[in-house]
Amino acid sequence: MKKTIKHIGLTAFSSLLLLTGCYDMDQYPADKVSSGSFWQDEADAKEGMMGIYSSLKKDDAFGIYYTRDCLADIGIGLNWGVYGFIEVAQGQSNSTTGLFKDIWKRMYDGIARSNTLITNIKHVDMDESLINQYIAEARFMRAFFYNELLNLYGGVPIYDETTEIDKEYDNMYKTRNTEEEVRNFILADLEYACSALPKTWDDADKGRVTKGTAYALKGKVLLYNKQYQDAATAFEEVCNGGYGYALYPDYAGLFKPGGDESTEMIFAVQNLGGASTAYGMPVHYIANRASYGGCINCLVPSVELVDMYEYKDGRPFDWDELFPGFSTDNTVKENVFYSTFDADGKYVAEYPESVATLQKMYAERDPRMESTIILPYTANKYKGWVNNAAKDCEMIIAPSNPSNETNGYVRNAFGHNTYLYRKFVPEYDMDGLITDRFHSPTNFPLIRYADVLLMLAECYNENGNQSKAVELINQVRQRAGIALLNSGPSYLQATGKEQVFERIKHERAIEFAAEGIRYNDLKRWGLLISMTNNQAQVDVVGKVLSTKATEEKYKLWPIPQEEIDMNEHLVQNTGW
Repeated sequence: MKKTIKHIGLTAFSSLLLLTGCYDMDQYPADKVSSGSFWQDEADAKEGMMGIYSSLKKDDAFGIYYTRDCLADIGIGLNWGVYGFIEVAQGQSNSTTGLFKDIWKRMYDGIARSNTLITNIKHVDMDESLINQYIAEARFMRAFFYNELLNLYGGVPIYDETTEIDKEYDNMYKTRNTEEEVRNFILADLEYACSALPKTWDDADKGRVTKGTAYALKGKVLLYNKQYQDAATAFEEVCNGGYGYALYPDYAGLFKPGGDESTEMIFAVQNLGGASTAYGMPVHYIANRASYGGCINCLVPSVELVDMYEYKDGRPFDWDELFPGFSTDNTVKENVFYSTFDADGKYVAEYPESVATLQKMYAERDPRMESTIILPYTANKYKGWVNNAAKDCEMIIAPSNPSNETNGYVRNAFGHNTYLYRKFVPEYDMDGLITDRFHSPTNFPLIRYADVLLMLAECYNENGNQSKAVELINQVRQRAGIALLNSGPSYLQATGKEQVFERIKHERAIEFAAEGIRYNDLKRWGLLISMTNNQAQVDVVGKVLSTKATEEKYKLWPIPQEEIDMNEHLVQNTGW
């Protein structure tokens, strides 16, 4: 499937693209291939379908969705727009801010492509059952894009396949549908997808959505609307319906070639790397300067995230147990972390006395921490690619850090002493699979089985079945290699509803770091403002880099002002 998406080039399909009235376009491209001449056989249908999938990959769609963590408590953004969301996180945005418009347009782009296929597939010379399958696939994708709009903007105008773009393009000025109407539209699409999609695809089409994918998204939509019993029913179908989903045994390997195509991946952006197949994930915005091509780490982990990781035995981590005064005194932090460089500023002349203690502590923590994050002085050095050669690099903290990758040191591209991500970040040159920092071959997960397990656990907990919820949480913890809940000490106790919810909240932060999920989690739990407003974005030694400002109005993004200027029927969200 990945090769199919890449090689079609979308040349023909893009000429058929149905654009909603919200697109800035001078004229409908009537000089290109017409729908009447394109939609002839299954090859055309598949090319059209791959055009829908390809729209997932855009930066302002889901191609770098990891940057959404910049808006949550677990991430720090170090750039503007979708690369770091600084203007949103710091409360500097308004209805004219470009990223609101860009994301809105990109979602409607995917919807328009889906509508194009649904409209024209009936003219294709194919078996009726295959036509229905294609329609189901396109309706899933349409639901996926509309669900993102719903989560970000609330109610939005619904444009379905009945919209005749060639007749209505200059007069597409619908009012906003309500949130309930949009949600019901999404669920209707997913019902159809659940009924008509196949359970599996052959290897050539691996990565296309399946019946299990549709049930997973249906459950997610229902969960977000607090319809816990209905959501549980959908998730139970994913777990028990014979789809073959399972947790991949190696957490770190999930985010590398091989594991990214495992039975844990229910839905993912399909990527390809290599000189001749450059159709991959941009790691430029999450990787560091020692990574292939030199990258700019627009998203970095917050200290709050790093401190969340428990010990393997389940004990909560506390810096003050190791270094008294650490949590309140930045001087203590500096003594723990600061190294001294030689006179030329090239090599470490003296490491902090705490190095051995730090390395021992890292080894005793939840293994997902070192799989996810590059840590100062860890024995698990980062496998960089510097001057076109492999180089093991160490993360060093210093008051004025002169180190760089040429000398074997990891560095933050913006000069800050922050933690850095290891997850999704290329190691060496990935055995030749990466030749461009914008095209990592690793698939980016949008829904995986661990997510379904924890969402189902949330449903059980809300419905009063804490024991079943804990069983599912423990499946995820067992794969991670940490102590199971309710297995002995008091710090592992999880019996009441609030206790179990806190475990779910914790587990989702750890498990899905850098996957962009945390922002919507905090919003739907009603915790976004309390956990991010006035949150100081600090580096490893407590230096404040910025402060988040999350007002009430940020629960829903503004309808882009450009859209309101073009369509007087659109009503703005409260506070914008």
